Amino acid sequence: MTTQSMIGVHVRTVDESAREAKRTELLDAAARCFAERGYHATRTADICALAGMSSGNLFHYFPTKQAVLLALIERDGTETATAVAELAAAEDPFGALLSLLDDVCRLAADDTYSGLALEISALAHRDDDVAVRFEANDASFRKGLEDLLERAAAAGQLDTDLTVEDAATWIAALVDGMFARVAADPTFRPEAQSAVLRRIVSQLLRGTDS
Repeated sequence: MTTQSMIGVHVRTVDESAREAKRTELLDAAARCFAERGYHATRTADICALAGMSSGNLFHYFPTKQAVLLALIERDGTETATAVAELAAAEDPFGALLSLLDDVCRLAADDTYSGLALEISALAHRDDDVAVRFEANDASFRKGLEDLLERAAAAGQLDTDLTVEDAATWIAALVDGMFARVAADPTFRPEAQSAVLRRIVSQLLRGTDS
């Protein structure tokens, strides 16, 4: 490889890194806007302003506002799947499940994360493109839970007549309920509920409090 071609590769790498960084900034800004104002009330100019960019710059990275929303849903699905897969490989699968519940409480306490999650859930009932990705993320999450529960069962850590599929569905329902309670009750503090959520799941799957 010549020196000139090496310089060209370096420049392209820098450009791609810079572009990805700007794209991430826009997604982060959009997440805050959608969570605080709602998707329909948010203008692309609002997203650009929060990201510290000139109005209209968003279209250099995303063709439409909906493309931004869909990218956020896909990003969340990827991050969640990666996190659950890492937990599924833990030596103590039931302990990993309890750690996951702690993470759920932490995320539910994050105004941007919980606000965006509820906005996406509402949009999924009216937008087919959102629904497809929303349902795919949910299926992936439940499959990750099933894998984790199967390992816990194989390790003799469960004592329940529920199938792993039903157990995963109930855990997912508890997670959904946590976010719904945040939306319904401004005084609810999910970060203070980790011990209670752990107890509920432990009772469900082991007949114990921990």
